Amino acid sequence: MIFIIESGSTKSDWVLVDKSKQTFYKTIGFNPYFHSSDVVATEVRKNKSIMSHVPDVSKIFFYGAGCSSEKLNEEIERGLQMVFPDAEIVVDHDLLACAYATYDGEPGISCIIGTGSNSCFFDGADLSEEVPALGYVLGDEGSGSYFGKFLLSSFLYHRLPKDILEDFEASYQMTHAEIVTNVYKSDSANVFIASFMPFIVKHKNHEFFKQILIDGLKKFMEVHVCCYEHYLNTPVHFVGSLSALLENHLKVAANDLGIEIKSIIAKPVDNLVNYHLKYILKNQLV
Repeated sequence: MIFIIESGSTKSDWVLVDKSKQTFYKTIGFNPYFHSSDVVATEVRKNKSIMSHVPDVSKIFFYGAGCSSEKLNEEIERGLQMVFPDAEIVVDHDLLACAYATYDGEPGISCIIGTGSNSCFFDGADLSEEVPALGYVLGDEGSGSYFGKFLLSSFLYHRLPKDILEDFEASYQMTHAEIVTNVYKSDSANVFIASFMPFIVKHKNHEFFKQILIDGLKKFMEVHVCCYEHYLNTPVHFVGSLSALLENHLKVAANDLGIEIKSIIAKPVDNLVNYHLKYILKNQLV
């Protein structure tokens, strides 16, 4: 049996693959910038269903946010190895999973819009990035953390419209101090900030949010899509639930820049598994 895992900073999708079926599980997201190997092992062990398969798992493919260097990847690998001591473990960047999930036989620009944001160019063999992902403090344009910061600062600055303010206070009942503590003292501040995205999506067509969302997604494309030399003549793909939830806003932003979006994939793990079955695993399943 083989586990294929696609992890953002908020949640991880696990797919157990064998010859006869695929079984799906979820855990929290694991990002080596915020989670140690001990945290990874502890959280995985909480899932009894996953743990029941430990003796039968021979290989694990883990693709995660923040897994962008050998040292960072080793942090996740150590955590998984604590749980799966007999499995061969491969850890790589979530951008590679994004590229695999959107690959349809021709080169394309693949974009992630989730808790954070990023992009790459993939030609079927090689993956390249023109600009780096700078994280939620300096970058993550168009992401959950990007828009979450706008909502929280607007609330703390007393700039929310009356109807939005009333719904926000009824939904969260959080004080100024609680918000500031979670933003500046939490180990997962980006996840906390992005956790307000369902509220923003609920009000995505409100005049207070609509243009902000379009402008934020446009900013993402200006930085992370327009940086590629032939972006106007290259298929552009988006993955992540947020991309799907903001599909109309995303298309407006893309149209303003002359960009044609070829696909929007809410749950990339399905396509990721199909890629592995077709190109990587082949006869490895037992």
